[in-house]
Amino acid sequence: MNPSEQIDELIAKLGDFRGKTLAGVRQTILGADREIVEEWKWMGSPVWSRDGMIAVATVLKDKVKLTFSNGARLADPDKLFNAGLGGNSWRAIDFFEGDKINERGLKSLVRAAIDFNQTKPRSKAPAGSRAKERKGKR
Repeated sequence: MNPSEQIDELIAKLGDFRGKTLAGVRQTILGADREIVEEWKWMGSPVWSRDGMIAVATVLKDKVKLTFSNGARLADPDKLFNAGLGGNSWRAIDFFEGDKINERGLKSLVRAAIDFNQTKPRSKAPAGSRAKERKGKR
């Protein structure tokens, strides 16, 4: 089963507000950019990526948590982040029963995360691979 099918299955299993919320969050994220990739990681968590991880969803008993891996570095003019505010890197949005998804604001955060992923400095290649490159140039 591919990651998108696994996410479909998770949504179908959740017979309450969490399934509807996760489906809405997913639709909004995928609507922000057509090159976003869905993944399935950490023993059952939907993850969305483009040029690096954007966000991971966690379904808990009383909420759906959407965590942005570089949320602390993103502008949040709509003040969507309401959890994990003290962390160095991660920021999250907790969706509780009855909460509405701010689609415009969430799409803006997703696009900001993609921009961050595309402009952040890439780590250098391991020393061994650079040595091989130099060897090949001689």
